[in-house]
Amino acid sequence: MTGLDTGLSLNQMANAQKKPKAVLLGVGLDSDGHKRITTGPNFALVGGTQETHEQMTEKAVKINEKLKARGKQLETVTREEFDDIAQAVGLKKHDPKQPRRE
Repeated sequence: MTGLDTGLSLNQMANAQKKPKAVLLGVGLDSDGHKRITTGPNFALVGGTQETHEQMTEKAVKINEKLKARGKQLETVTREEFDDIAQAVGLKKHDPKQPRRE
């Protein structure tokens, strides 16, 4: 049976076959005048000073290492698992109720 037999359009068939995709996006808000962009199989990092960009890159690589050790991919990990991994690599979850540090 094809999509035409079931009444599905080509777009509907294409969308039904797509796997979910997840990416990490890191944005460095500080700057030293240089433009920095680093991409990986499931992450994109932009901006930041050299130090900030290196820290973002290190965290993204470590997250991927921990995902691989668990036999998971970013698309398949639960929010709780991701939070555990992020905390393990030194990231802290933002609490919007906390006042901003200046």
